[in-house]
Amino acid sequence: MQVNLHVSSGDAKASVSLISYGKLPVNIAQKPLTICNMISEKFRMNTINTFGAAGAAWLATLPDLLQTYADRWSLALGDPFALSFNYVIAARRADGLPVVLKLGVPNQELRSEINALRVYAGRGAVHLLEADDAAGVFLQARVYPGEPIAEWEDERATRTAAMVMQRLWQLLPAEHPFRHVREWTDGFGRMPNRNLFGKGLVDRAEAILRELEADATQTVLLHGDLHHWNILTATRAPAIAIDPKGMAGDPAYEVGAFLRNPVGLVHASDKLPQIMARRIAIFSEMLGFERERLAAYGFAQAVLSAWWTVEDNGSGWENTLKIADVIRTTCLRS
Repeated sequence: MQVNLHVSSGDAKASVSLISYGKLPVNIAQKPLTICNMISEKFRMNTINTFGAAGAAWLATLPDLLQTYADRWSLALGDPFALSFNYVIAARRADGLPVVLKLGVPNQELRSEINALRVYAGRGAVHLLEADDAAGVFLQARVYPGEPIAEWEDERATRTAAMVMQRLWQLLPAEHPFRHVREWTDGFGRMPNRNLFGKGLVDRAEAILRELEADATQTVLLHGDLHHWNILTATRAPAIAIDPKGMAGDPAYEVGAFLRNPVGLVHASDKLPQIMARRIAIFSEMLGFERERLAAYGFAQAVLSAWWTVEDNGSGWENTLKIADVIRTTCLRS
């Protein structure tokens, strides 16, 4: 099959983390053998800005990669999903199974995602079908109906997230390929101005994470980015996870990403204290952790996430920091 790749100047409407792997309609059966796969200028620049010359070289090989793995795994390729840092495209296997092919510049995060899906083996997460770890290419089953839970009523979404967490978590042996979340905490060390968010706030957040990491009694395989857009409705379970980061750590750490999402949460500013308190109470009830521990993780991770935003974009961190402040003032005792 010949695959041609064209660059569009149009901006993608969503990032890979916002992809619903079952939502977009694709008429794969009527695709000709020669297809044009559009990528946006945003995707091209994200790839080059993130990976430099390696990213530019990878983009040049992308048509050949698509053809290689379509042939290797007997795939009829459909349309790509909205793109940000990885190329994700709908497909159908020779046996008729709807699938999703995901490719990216080979890197540690992508390998961790593959390894996590391999460990999950479909328990609470999308099924991994094939993978070429070194090449950063893998095939997963498509999720139907594949609707993210971002539009659900908040209590229902929170309880569903807790159920998914319970299915995903697995104790890790002493030897495993996953990085520990303490490496994320180390990111605070890259801050040139530790008072960027206010005097002492970063110091407090880092100290909380170090303390929580030190007294954790379990180390499990964490999804690492389990927010509303990474939890999709499915037929074989009420909901399953996609796009795991694949990190090792305290299971209570997992709630942090959910607490500070979805992105528009801050627009309900008058209800934020009640929303945070209710979410933490539900997670405590269903997962068995003390509310204070969950709130501490939520606050500290939100501060860390704000710093990541500064690193990546230089701006846009204010909403995340507002959530950190709400958790700190309404849910933390000290």
